[in-house]
Amino acid sequence: MRNKFDEQLNELNSEMIRMCELIEEAIGKAVSALVNYDVDSAKKIMENDVLIDRAQKKIENICFNLLIQQQPVARDLRNITAAMKMVTDMERIGDHAADISEMTIYMSNGAEKPDLTDIRKMAKETVVMLNWSVEAYVEKDIEKAKQVIKHDDIVDDLFDTVKKDIIKMILSENKDGEQATDLLMVAKYFERIGDHATNIAEWVMFSMKSSE
Repeated sequence: MRNKFDEQLNELNSEMIRMCELIEEAIGKAVSALVNYDVDSAKKIMENDVLIDRAQKKIENICFNLLIQQQPVARDLRNITAAMKMVTDMERIGDHAADISEMTIYMSNGAEKPDLTDIRKMAKETVVMLNWSVEAYVEKDIEKAKQVIKHDDIVDDLFDTVKKDIIKMILSENKDGEQATDLLMVAKYFERIGDHATNIAEWVMFSMKSSE
């Protein structure tokens, strides 16, 4: 019975990694579409969000089967509960990749192309946080989870920098205020992605309490 349970736990871990890879790909493509104002790619990212939703449902089904069929002990119950909570945050990250792509479509009509250097940095750091948080769950690495939480300060600092730059854009003459607002929304989505990665790391730490 325990062997079957361990097999399903391994399947759960594999699906969590697969979903993380889907989200990482979505974020990467969303940034590329934004930088290049690639409307066609942005639309495709929005359409492909359904793949992330399906991954979420598959993971939730695995968790429900583990809970119903296997009657897990307290330690396993914490891991399964954490996975169910984590996957909700992961799905929201996928939604934000689609949100960013939607903003790309709006911004593609702007006359000017703003500097996206700091937003690209935000995207890179949020992907790092996402990877670490899922790795922390699979590897049962509480120190890596703590690193994710600390890393959120980097994303927050970059967000503050972007906000200051956008304010300068708005105050400058002949600048597109609407596009500046859209850019702020994009930065906010990345800041939220960092928050969701932090939530995932906190659930990892919750699951680790079972071994204390």
